[in-house]
Amino acid sequence: MGIWIVNASVVAAGSEVTKKHILVDGGVVERIVDAEAGQPDTAGHTVVDAAGKLLTAGLIDMHVHLREPGFEYKEDIASGTRSAAKGGFTTIACMPNTRPVIDTVETVKYVLDKAETEGIVRVLPYGCITKNELGRELTDFDALKEAGVIGYTDDGVGVQSAQMMKDAMAKAASIGMPIIAHCEDNTLVEGAAVSEGAFARKHGLKGIPNESEAIHVGRDILLAEATGVHYHVCHVSTEQSVRLIRHAKQFGIKVTAEVCPHHLILSDEDIPDSMDANWKMNPPLRTPRDVQACIEGLVDGTIDIVVTDHAPHSAEEKARGMQLAPFGITGFETAFPLLYTKFVTTGEWTLEFLVDKMTKLPAQVFGLPWGTLEVGKTADLTLIDLETEKEVKPEEFLSKGKNTPFTGWKLRGWPSLTMVGGQVVWSAE
Repeated sequence: MGIWIVNASVVAAGSEVTKKHILVDGGVVERIVDAEAGQPDTAGHTVVDAAGKLLTAGLIDMHVHLREPGFEYKEDIASGTRSAAKGGFTTIACMPNTRPVIDTVETVKYVLDKAETEGIVRVLPYGCITKNELGRELTDFDALKEAGVIGYTDDGVGVQSAQMMKDAMAKAASIGMPIIAHCEDNTLVEGAAVSEGAFARKHGLKGIPNESEAIHVGRDILLAEATGVHYHVCHVSTEQSVRLIRHAKQFGIKVTAEVCPHHLILSDEDIPDSMDANWKMNPPLRTPRDVQACIEGLVDGTIDIVVTDHAPHSAEEKARGMQLAPFGITGFETAFPLLYTKFVTTGEWTLEFLVDKMTKLPAQVFGLPWGTLEVGKTADLTLIDLETEKEVKPEEFLSKGKNTPFTGWKLRGWPSLTMVGGQVVWSAE
């Protein structure tokens, strides 16, 4: 027995929204028919009435933290994948800075097995570039690839040695795998909690300068050119980084990049004087000029995709204050509503543009077989209510982490149903 999703609004090329009926059967999209042709024969099938709602391919998030193994009090694979499903995500890529870090075949297998038995969305693990993320010795790239990682990153810390990064890129290129880089020069960030900007100056705090990110971006672009690797820049946040990536693309260097909703919407000038650590993240919130540069970079294709960098922490950790609390905010359950409300309802972006940046383009960047709503493709689908306005209430998050700066924001564009491989894994009903 299949599922008929009837009266759904679907975005076509050119941002035209049309009404469709979609039959899901055997884990794939079996049929797509125009609603103008009338109601299909749904006898013997489950029916989901999607009237007034948008149906898209399942959202894809290529930068998340599930915290397991080692930090299950912050999040685990069960809670994280449920949070992701509530946010409309059907495929997520988890970072390896767990404890132990994902630098061995055994740890990769642990994550994949847990995702299979306890997760409800597709989980793709990254492996570490260096053992224990210490920057001293490369991991066994071949073995990690064989075990199922989709790329290599030391996310959470930058690879400080240019030689180590070049060696990593050369090895990754030789086996057709990408390097995903957290760009941060440690000599410029020690002891700082916020960006070097208005908030830091106002409160007499040491700031994290833009150059701490951009120096690594520039270095790594040159190394990527030399090695031919697919180099992907994590959570771009500065105007200088955008400029360097744009320049690299103009020269045909194989570089792609991502940006988070918070770096498109908030600046350091928005941080409250209360020093609420729910506004502390890495990269930190930058200046309004940097925010605008990131927006322009996403629009012109310099930045390829949107990710959440979902980074849950416990309330106790975030209560330590701006200087001592860990970096990071949750992202799964607010990402699409934030961007839809901020950019689509205001006419700044088209709906097609936003959907593509969170579905088709992440799949293209990483060579994944998902991200499109087409006959014969895997039925990873997300149904979204574009009209109902709701308030962000962290206490209602399915994530263990309630750490968000968006508490109380009124947003539209809330996912209402998520389907993975033809199975409904989350529904608001």
